[in-house]
Amino acid sequence: MKQPYEMRMGVGAVLGAAGERRIAHAYEDVEERMVAWMAAHGISFLRVSLGIVFLWFGGLKFLPGLSPAEGLAGATITKLTFGLVEAKVAVAILAVWETGIGLALVFGVQLRLALGLLFLQMAGTLTPLLLFPAETFTRFPFAPTMEGQYILKNMVLISGAIVVGATLHGGTLVAKPLRE
Repeated sequence: MKQPYEMRMGVGAVLGAAGERRIAHAYEDVEERMVAWMAAHGISFLRVSLGIVFLWFGGLKFLPGLSPAEGLAGATITKLTFGLVEAKVAVAILAVWETGIGLALVFGVQLRLALGLLFLQMAGTLTPLLLFPAETFTRFPFAPTMEGQYILKNMVLISGAIVVGATLHGGTLVAKPLRE
């Protein structure tokens, strides 16, 4: 079977150097526009997606038995409060707390308060790794259980919240850094 001329000669031979430069320039132009769009909208997408996660996970805690984190979260708060807060009450408080954070992030309101509550809540979510290592690791500290993985993914949420927080005083993503 005979190959098309372009395949036998190579694209460069058909287009020539000028054609290759035009393709490269077109690619760079598209990439530049995409990066500019991502810089303009990335923080908003990150903020809203963080909010959706908090709304979803918080919402599950309103419905007993639906949240995979319910038991561990209740036990953690009970232990951290020296038994003053019962697990059921703790999960209800956490449901309100997380959905409040989620709503604020989705709608972009009260972000300082929401991020403060988020960081406080995240500190609490990491404590089961230390308080309940038998439930969070199959082999401490290298092989997390499903619960441990659920907790460790919070590092991504924390990092995202740090990026969103960096914009509270006008910070932004920049598509092209300023050249000195």
